[in-house]
Amino acid sequence: MSTRTLLRGGTVITAVRPGEVLTDTDILIGADGTIEAIGQGLDAGDAEVIDVHGRIVHPGFVDTHRHTWQSVVRNLASDWSLTEYLAGLHTGLSKHFRPEDTYTGNYLGALEALDSGITTLVDWSHNLATPEHADAAVAALKDTGMRAVFAHGGGADQWGSLPSANVHPADARRVRDEHFSSDDGLVTMALALRGPQFVTPEVNIADFRLAADLDLRVTMHAGDGYWGKSGPIRKMHADGLLSDRITYVHCCTLGDDELKLIADSGGTASVAPDVEMQMGHGFPATGRLLRAGIRPTFSIDVCSSNGGDMFATMRTAIGMQRALDNAPSVDTGEVLERISLTCADVVQFATIDGAHAAGLADTTGSIAVGKAADIVVLDDRSLALTPLNNPIGSLVYSAHPGLVRDVFVQGRRVKKDGELVGVDIARLKADAEASRSHLLGEMPEARLDGTWHPTLVTA
Repeated sequence: MSTRTLLRGGTVITAVRPGEVLTDTDILIGADGTIEAIGQGLDAGDAEVIDVHGRIVHPGFVDTHRHTWQSVVRNLASDWSLTEYLAGLHTGLSKHFRPEDTYTGNYLGALEALDSGITTLVDWSHNLATPEHADAAVAALKDTGMRAVFAHGGGADQWGSLPSANVHPADARRVRDEHFSSDDGLVTMALALRGPQFVTPEVNIADFRLAADLDLRVTMHAGDGYWGKSGPIRKMHADGLLSDRITYVHCCTLGDDELKLIADSGGTASVAPDVEMQMGHGFPATGRLLRAGIRPTFSIDVCSSNGGDMFATMRTAIGMQRALDNAPSVDTGEVLERISLTCADVVQFATIDGAHAAGLADTTGSIAVGKAADIVVLDDRSLALTPLNNPIGSLVYSAHPGLVRDVFVQGRRVKKDGELVGVDIARLKADAEASRSHLLGEMPEARLDGTWHPTLVTA
């Protein structure tokens, strides 16, 4: 049986350049999982041929920040404020997670992402109470077959009273040595640090020294709500910590000067629009980042609150930014000749720009010869995409997870004809419900009917 695959005749959104669409185009995937050739009428040779005529073919999405472990308590936080979320999750349910619950949460959440066309996930894992929890989280990601970055974020004990004097857990060194001695696997490692909003200056310096010692990229929250007004990027600049290996999550309330510091240092940013608007972080910073010279990326963030697919996230982000861009015309009566933020921009944010933030732009994020075949094929039988007049506009505004027909990661078909390959869905659902029942059983006040509002705490 051939180990090469030819996708024949698709409508290919490449993400190599904004807005680039190749019609009636073939993609030849080599035995090593990389893209060998792109063009029309390619010779199939011994390759398995998959007819994708009339179907949108696009790079797998990249989610640059998701607390994947929370998947087993999905939507409990859909009506929660930030303080309720901190009470219900971070000082509540989180401490009752067993390693097996962490595994199930990560396995469920990562497969949900894969099922909806997200082929690369930055797992912002900050409920690692023990080494066993960390091992379970990593194992789950590897078992899905997706591309992922395990961002080691410690556990609730590292936060404490703010600013915390607790350094990042030393177990990160063990995880690096035991699970990520090489950076060549589908799953790689980063550090999810708390940053200067939440720790003392001495701890922040020590945490970044750990990242340097382990040769790991960093992802950290910055500019989320009132905390973000404390000048975290100015502090990092003063301490000489800014670099092009850091992703700053949210950035909503950072000063313009701080955004410039990020841009000048080559840093990247992750926008999580649903959570930012729900939990009082401030307006999503998409437009401000662009004006500062920073390419935004997108993330799901709190999957215990909002949905886990990139289609909805793209729509939330573009709709919010267009509203902000149009707001002055309501006051002045000025007529805007053209919308500045386009669907093509947003597709780039969700693919190649996300790959850049994850440190993987040379590997994934676009459909180009030599890159990994991390590819999504949408179903063409839906009326939602009929007729297909504007493929990029359709991807942003009309597509949804139910249209994801096939998904490839490193050339391997992990979703085929609308079904995940090799996944026991019935068992996974049972495991998720069992974990959920255990966790809620430890908090008798918790309810599943949407009426549970945890006692508010101040962080």
